[in-house]
Amino acid sequence: MVSGSYLTSTSTPTPNTSLLKDELDIVIPTIRNLDFLEMWRPFFQSYHLIIVQDGDPSKTIRVPDGFDYELYNRNDINRILGPKAACISFKDSACRCFGYMISKKKYIFTIDDDCFVAKDPSGKEINALEQHIKNLLSPSTPFFFNTLYDPYREGADFVRGYPFSLREGVQTAVSHGLWLNIPDYDAPTQLVKPLERNKRYVDAVLTVPRGTLFPMCGMNLAFNRELIGPAMYFGLMGDGQPIGRYDDMWAGWCTKVICDHLGLGVKTGLPYIWHSKASNPFVNLKKEYRGIYWQEELIPFFQTAVLPKECTTVRTCYLELSKLVKAKLGKVDDYFNKLADAMVTWIEAWDELNPSENPGRTAAVKPNGAAKGK
Repeated sequence: MVSGSYLTSTSTPTPNTSLLKDELDIVIPTIRNLDFLEMWRPFFQSYHLIIVQDGDPSKTIRVPDGFDYELYNRNDINRILGPKAACISFKDSACRCFGYMISKKKYIFTIDDDCFVAKDPSGKEINALEQHIKNLLSPSTPFFFNTLYDPYREGADFVRGYPFSLREGVQTAVSHGLWLNIPDYDAPTQLVKPLERNKRYVDAVLTVPRGTLFPMCGMNLAFNRELIGPAMYFGLMGDGQPIGRYDDMWAGWCTKVICDHLGLGVKTGLPYIWHSKASNPFVNLKKEYRGIYWQEELIPFFQTAVLPKECTTVRTCYLELSKLVKAKLGKVDDYFNKLADAMVTWIEAWDELNPSENPGRTAAVKPNGAAKGK
């Protein structure tokens, strides 16, 4: 057992206020029994869970009693999406984005199964989901930086010199949380700093400025599915692909470009979770090494990507971005041609399962038959 600031099942939990319990799904990718949910029971039990089982679909995943959930394995994904299932990664946590597609709720919170409840410096257990909801329900300020960070938090405001015309802010599409204990490092940094742990708790939330990219981590993430859902595609990773561990990065870069174009906000900072387990840096290096080279081309591509003003919805922005990927990144490696095609397939699959979000489309497949529990 990891020692430090995380909530064990014998701790006295902080009551959960169950904000937006009928409007939010919790998406969890996994290959193992979900015993970690016992730690999150006080905070998650009122919500609906979408569990995306990766790997061997014949394996039985145990979910603790008392949780309301649907569980989808690879057989379910293939049945529901048919040939379009090829856009959903296999043997990689990128499979979580299937949960985003199948959900019908307004908000999504996604968390990894090695993330536990953290404590703030006072010793109080952190309700990460509640903080994400607060982030999403308050505006963002991407057009002008406030030096007191999030001006909508209690005890803060806009500082002198902040334009009054920008103080209404914009809708927040993404809330990106952080981690205590094991930091989200790439393999080279892991190898150089194998014993490093993040012990710093910074009580701050800030808006990522417009025109600025950031490395989005998918292990503690929430977003407004109605505002940005179709852009949250975690790409082609894992089995049969030349790259891994860039799924959330790819989604973050695409999402940020589209948020900037559409005038939506992205917040980062609180809440913290306790990341309990460091992955093997040598395995990670095998997955990442192409991405480490490629990102020197990818970052300038996203920094200079311009979407036409005619693109006024997330899906039209994403389809336009797929064209740019093929035209410009396809020269870097043929993988990006495949990825660009998968981006289009993702949108087609999204539209089939969510026809009301794209008028004129009819649902081709009914997503039934998944394992359910209560």
